[in-house]
Amino acid sequence: MAKDKKAKKGDQPGETKVKKAKAKKGKVAKIKVAASKVHPMEALSKLADHPLVSELLAAGALAAVAAVAEAGSKSPGAIKSADSAKKAGKAAAAAIGARLLSEFNAVTGAAKDAKANLPAKK
Repeated sequence: MAKDKKAKKGDQPGETKVKKAKAKKGKVAKIKVAASKVHPMEALSKLADHPLVSELLAAGALAAVAAVAEAGSKSPGAIKSADSAKKAGKAAAAAIGARLLSEFNAVTGAAKDAKANLPAKK
């Protein structure tokens, strides 16, 4: 005996079936990397060669040394404390953040000025 097939939704001509993607737990998307991989140390050295990076490191180091010196001027034993290291880290982060913000504001200001000086389109 032959069974009659019932028409299912999406089986008629002109209709397309849409499959829903299901997320699988524990699966992480893999990013394909180009065949010519750059060694991480080489990439790091290229980053360190950038002038802005060296300026940021110098500003952070200067602020950290200033914070340690300030703590040492109050009491010589405070230089070795963890609190002194925390204050030095906070000072370095604040100095780097301030330098980055000033650099960003300078670039955005220059971009706005350049946009304002462009000739009007007809």
